Amino acid sequence: MVPHPPLIIPDVGKGEEKKIQRTIDAYQKVAEAVGRLQPETIVLLSPHQIMYADYFHISPGQGAKGDFGQFRAARTSMEVAYDTEFVRVLCEKAGASGLPAGTLGERERKLDHGIMVPLYFVNQFWTGYRLVRIGLSGLPLTAHYRLGQCIREAAQTLGRNTVVIASGDLSHKLKEDGPYGYQEEGPVYDARIMDVMGRGAFGELLEFSEDFCEKAAECGHRSFTIMAGAFDKTGVESKQLSYEGPFGVGYGVCTYRPLGDDGTRNFLERYEEKERMKVLARRKQEDAYVRLARYTIEAFVETGKLPEMPKGLPEELYQNRAGAFVSLKEDGRLRGCIGTIRAVRESLAEEIMHNAVSACSEDPRFAPVEEWEVDRLTISVDVLGETEKIVSPEELDVTRYGIIVTKGAKRGLLLPNLEGVDTVEEQIAIAKQKAGIRDRESVDLERFEVVRHY
Repeated sequence: MVPHPPLIIPDVGKGEEKKIQRTIDAYQKVAEAVGRLQPETIVLLSPHQIMYADYFHISPGQGAKGDFGQFRAARTSMEVAYDTEFVRVLCEKAGASGLPAGTLGERERKLDHGIMVPLYFVNQFWTGYRLVRIGLSGLPLTAHYRLGQCIREAAQTLGRNTVVIASGDLSHKLKEDGPYGYQEEGPVYDARIMDVMGRGAFGELLEFSEDFCEKAAECGHRSFTIMAGAFDKTGVESKQLSYEGPFGVGYGVCTYRPLGDDGTRNFLERYEEKERMKVLARRKQEDAYVRLARYTIEAFVETGKLPEMPKGLPEELYQNRAGAFVSLKEDGRLRGCIGTIRAVRESLAEEIMHNAVSACSEDPRFAPVEEWEVDRLTISVDVLGETEKIVSPEELDVTRYGIIVTKGAKRGLLLPNLEGVDTVEEQIAIAKQKAGIRDRESVDLERFEVVRHY
């Protein structure tokens, strides 16, 4: 586990790198250890590779080059050969496990600094390796962990002596005078992640919420989680070599060596069982609105058709008309959210059923929900009240009112009381972003209340 500040490269830092000397010293120890291992393959996980919402990009082709030209140090460069056989087997393993991963979609062939900074140090002690370069994704942390399991399987299948390097900085929000400012979650994240990684307690990586990680502006959490998956059901010797953050960005260095099989470290299985029990407990408490949405999703995912409206629903679902939003989450992450501001169907029941189908199959941000995911979904249904125009943001309350922003033909809506949306300013900004309205543009404002069903 290593950071990737370009400043650490002498031609870039020009003396400033001495301010993170502890990180440099730790990096040297890591590189020396890699040199002693003489790996045939290095799998390098970088947040600065091309990142897709629902796909892991793995290095295509025979190799790549890169330099630090964008940091005014073009003479520091490198060239690597890819382990094409490892890439092929890894893609096969990922496909067999249902993970969307492969070599398609390359946008930049040059090596990124998340790759080059670690290799700058490794290359001082060992160059007899071939590289597998992997980007991250917007998929849940559990998918990243599963990709790590596939990396391990590929290495074992090929009999490759393999080192996995998880490249990633920690929080970017440690100091007011830092390049990204300060957020209270920043130092909390760094303390927590260094504790987890220092102990090799990899199961706890899956417990970090998306909202917390986003507020901390972390960089490497998904890299660390993939690496953790490569050690699934394996005892590890963990060493925390350094931590510092003098520039407002956290840099942590840890190393791990396998100690043999350990079935008690089946972190993904334990996490998924715990989440499954949570969902089952929540399903027992779902009201008629949510049960209707779930019934619709289950039927649609299985048959591809909207099911018939069930009998025995509360009378208001047949008689009332209103706008409604259906929201889906999986592993704590949004998995789909579609709705209508005002009623467009003959009944609220129809409104919920049609929007449930749209949420699981037509949200452009996500691939359609698959059958194996349905039991993992948590579902909520928001029934919207009447909208009213307001003249000032002071008339808003993020916990009580949803918001609609309008600029000409552009319109954006955000529901109230959402995790990670703590201020009216954030609420307006996100609604504008959804509508494609520039942040500084003035907008007409409307507010509405909802009844949220779980």
